[in-house]
Amino acid sequence: MGPMFGFDDTSCDAGHDICQWTYDATGNNSVANAADVLIGRPLTILGLLLLFVVTRWVLHRLIDRLVARAEGGVLPDQLSRFGVRGKAAQDATARDLATQTRRVQRAKTMGDLLKSIVTGLLIAVFGTMVLSELGVDIAPIIASAGIIGIALGFGAQSLVRDFLSGIFMIFEDQYGVGDVVDVGEASGTVEAVSLRVTRLRDLNGTVWYVPNGAIVRVGNMSQNWSRAVVDVNVGYHEDLVRAQRVLREVAHDLWDDEDFKDLVIEEPEVTGVEVFGPESVTLRVLLKTAPMEQWGVARALRQRIKARFDHEGIEIPLPQRVVWHRDEQANARDQRTDSPQQSSARGEEPVES
Repeated sequence: MGPMFGFDDTSCDAGHDICQWTYDATGNNSVANAADVLIGRPLTILGLLLLFVVTRWVLHRLIDRLVARAEGGVLPDQLSRFGVRGKAAQDATARDLATQTRRVQRAKTMGDLLKSIVTGLLIAVFGTMVLSELGVDIAPIIASAGIIGIALGFGAQSLVRDFLSGIFMIFEDQYGVGDVVDVGEASGTVEAVSLRVTRLRDLNGTVWYVPNGAIVRVGNMSQNWSRAVVDVNVGYHEDLVRAQRVLREVAHDLWDDEDFKDLVIEEPEVTGVEVFGPESVTLRVLLKTAPMEQWGVARALRQRIKARFDHEGIEIPLPQRVVWHRDEQANARDQRTDSPQQSSARGEEPVES
């Protein structure tokens, strides 16, 4: 039997306490090495296995806590505190349930994936340590693992970046299927979210595939609540106080309308003068709405403002420019009064009277 499992006459290896204690007690190298092979190394391997189990259990518990936090979401659903009622409340509740179900499923999927990754890494580390205890030279294994890691780091760094970004996006619930988002390069409705890529469809129907690692910021326009921002231009000669009063009345009528009571979740606000433009003064109206309802509410409000301004005689000015009209008859008279020498100098034929 070789030295790996046999009992030779060499001295004990450093760090093997059983071997050293046996040698100190007996003074015999063979007995000491036998005790090390039969007792010391099995106990060391057993200790490594116990440490593996404990470490895996602790890390899995941490992952479970992360999954529990991810299931709750970063932004809680708060539509109920705005007093939304009727069909909008039912739709909001259905969306909340769908979002919660989707969030729980994705969090559990990511939790299982992370647990598999952690288990694989622990098996590789502790397996190498066990092989070292059995006398196997692990230097080539470590060198090979280092070379493979460097190769993967250089060759698949974009893939690793996409993968890690996708994990954090899913855990933090930054967006999900059905949300309307702006990710910088593209904006639209999210159709699919994976660990590597996010698929969006914009207003024109174009499908965008955006790698998760290329997303540096996300603007979600459909989480919890939305806001319609309506800018209205009026002429400089108009009474701004009167115009703001009319805007408040129109916005309040929309707020009281039964068709919009469940869509507009707070009293509209007229903030006042926003911009002095070259042809007009800009007034702004803000309406807090249910998620993804801001565009329809804004269109309805603009239509009502146009009708009310026409009734009140408040001008919504158009861009103006000065146009000079050239009179051909006057040009002809000017050419007739010019001398032949002046006409020749301009490259024109004299006009016969």
